[in-house]
Amino acid sequence: MNRFVIMGVAGSGKSLIGDGLARALGGRYVDGDDLHPASNIAKMSRGEPLTDDDRWPWLDLVGGALAAPAEGPLLVGCSALKRAYRDRIRTAVKGPVMFLHLAGSRALIESRMSSRKGHFMPTSLLDSQFAALEPPGADEESVTVNIDQTPDAIVAELATRIRAQVG
Repeated sequence: MNRFVIMGVAGSGKSLIGDGLARALGGRYVDGDDLHPASNIAKMSRGEPLTDDDRWPWLDLVGGALAAPAEGPLLVGCSALKRAYRDRIRTAVKGPVMFLHLAGSRALIESRMSSRKGHFMPTSLLDSQFAALEPPGADEESVTVNIDQTPDAIVAELATRIRAQVG
């Protein structure tokens, strides 16, 4: 398996971990935020949570990015909060995708979101993110890590667990 989605609520570290993990695995990272239509970014910037109808076209773009030919592992950062979203991505890819869930407490993630600069997602949307979150089920190809550790430790844990599962 060489297609991965770095998933989690806003502020969980998808971009930072995705970039580091791509380097560790010798792959490439694509930030799913860059795939959002301008209307989605404007809506979130106003503090309005996205609806499923807002997300479907974006999830199709995430799936398309993952389905594109790539040399080595390809990782895309995407919240992928609901099972239906992950199913949509898998359908677009037409192949196996492993979801790497960055899990953490609301307090930790809020503190991280409050300290980041220049991102369109306000902390006021964090509750809606946690309300929508459906962690990957036992029947989904996934790895969950606790983000209450350094970025280097998270990347190392993910790389080890991916290698153990994928071989």
